[in-house]
Formats: sequence, C-alpha cells, structure tokens
Amino acid sequence: MEYLMLLGGLAGLFFGGEALVRGSVGIARRLSMSSLLIGLTVVGFGTSTPELLVSLDAALRGVPDIALGNVVGSNIANILLIVGVSALVWPIAVSGGTLGRDTAVMLAAAIILIPIFALGDVGRIAGCVMFAGLVTYLLVAYRQSQSQPVNEDAPTDPSVLGGALWVSVLWVVGGLVLLMVGARFLVDGSVTIARSFGVSEAFIGLTIVAVGTSLPELATSLIAALRKQSEIAIGNIVGSNIFNILGILGLTAAISPIPVAARFLSFDLPVMIAVSLLLTVLLRRPSIGRPVGLVMLIGYGVYVWAAQ
Repeated sequence: MEYLMLLGGLAGLFFGGEALVRGSVGIARRLSMSSLLIGLTVVGFGTSTPELLVSLDAALRGVPDIALGNVVGSNIANILLIVGVSALVWPIAVSGGTLGRDTAVMLAAAIILIPIFALGDVGRIAGCVMFAGLVTYLLVAYRQSQSQPVNEDAPTDPSVLGGALWVSVLWVVGGLVLLMVGARFLVDGSVTIARSFGVSEAFIGLTIVAVGTSLPELATSLIAALRKQSEIAIGNIVGSNIFNILGILGLTAAISPIPVAARFLSFDLPVMIAVSLLLTVLLRRPSIGRPVGLVMLIGYGVYVWAAQ
C-alpha cells in the first residue's frame, strides 16, 4: 500500500505541476504581470503549501525535528536538486529587474535564522516577525511589479494559455489541489517506509519529507523548463525558499514554538545558507547550464550522505 501511495503521489505531482504552469502563464499574460512575479508568488507559494501542512502537522504532533527539517531540507533540495534537474533539462536563463531583490530576500531570510537557531527555540515572537516580513515582501513585490514590462517570451499557444481568465484560474486551482494530494500521499508512504528501517526523525525531515514536499516544486520547475519558461522555473524556487522560511516556519512557530536540535545550527543551516549564496551568484551569470546542473545534483547527493 505504501508503494501505491508513492506512485499515486508522483502522478498527482506531475499533472498538478503541468496544470499550475499552464494556468500561471495564462494569468501572467492576461493581467499584464511578469512571468517572474507569477513564479515568485502564485507558483512559488502555491507549491510550498505541502511544506506548510506537513510542518504544522509535525509541530502540533510534537515532532519538531521533522517540522524544522522539512523547511531547511526543502530549501536545500529546491536549489541543489530541483535547479540541478531543471538545468539539465534546459539551461536556465533569467533576466528580470526584481531578481536581485528576491535573491537578497532569500539570503536574508536564511541568515536571520542563525541567531534564532542559536537561542535553541523558534518562538512565537520570532515566528510572528518572520511572517510579517513575508507580508512586507509580498507588498513590495506587487508594487514594483506594476512597473515591470510584460514578459513577451511567454508562450502564445492557446493550449498553454487556455481561454478566458477564469479558465487559467481553474488550471491553477486544479493544479494546486493535485499537488497537495499528491504530496500528501508521497510523504505518508515515504515516512512509513523510512521508519520501518529505523531512520532518525531529523534525517527523515531533512531528506525524505523535504524532498517529498519539494516534489511539487520539482514537477512545476521541470514542466516550466520543458516549456522553456526559465523565469517561472527559477521564480518558483526563489519564491518557495522565501515562503518556506518566512511563511511556513514563521506561521508554524507562531502557532506552536519549535525546539531547535543542535545539528541544525552546526550543519544543516550553514549548508542552506551556502547553497542560497551559490544560487545568487549563479543567477548573475548568463545562464545555468547542464554541467553546472550536474555538479549541483552531485552536491545534493554528498549532502544527503553527510546528513546521515
């Protein structure tokens, strides 16, 4: 039954990612919004919904290592695994005026966790401050997007954009539903199988749960890469990483404070900050090509091995 859940989850994630990209590109064109902003918000935050559900559920059930490992591990997987796979499919090239701001927010959100983790607990006050930071970021991103030109590189194929605006909205809603259901099936099956082998909860959270809840991002970025929509592919990753920290960790901690195990401060958080800095540097190049994508995938394999 667990393996059937895994297969069902993968199917839901794939078709959900396809629907989400179709609808998002349609909304971007019809509302005169840039594809990068759509990737950062609708796609990036929408595909992070499984992380929110899993982390909140884990915190309320008294499993803080899975709640925290899910956020940190997802951010690492988003960069090394998902960007790596996407770059192998199609070299990533992004030209957007807001990208520098968004990667800076992503880096700042990661760095601010150092003093919070050092306290040994992500409390309610810290959670509320982080969530307020997310709201501020969204307001700034929306206001600045009003002066951004529409991305003329977005596809014009009617099968991609759909009909009226409400059709694109239905694509997005349907895609998000499939992503959430698929992620839930995959994570439940993965955790059951992993625990049968006696793996620690921290490792489960950092790897199996993190990758499982990041599969919506993988499916969405992979579909976007196949459609040569680099801005949605990379905007999805940057937006998801911002939302994971400020939104998911912030909201979860505001509801239920999360104790921080020592390993997160000494090992996993430094890795997350390092790969966030790596992505920021790579995005200042003309493109992230296939050789770099392969190196990133190897790097993720090394991290998983070292995290045991």
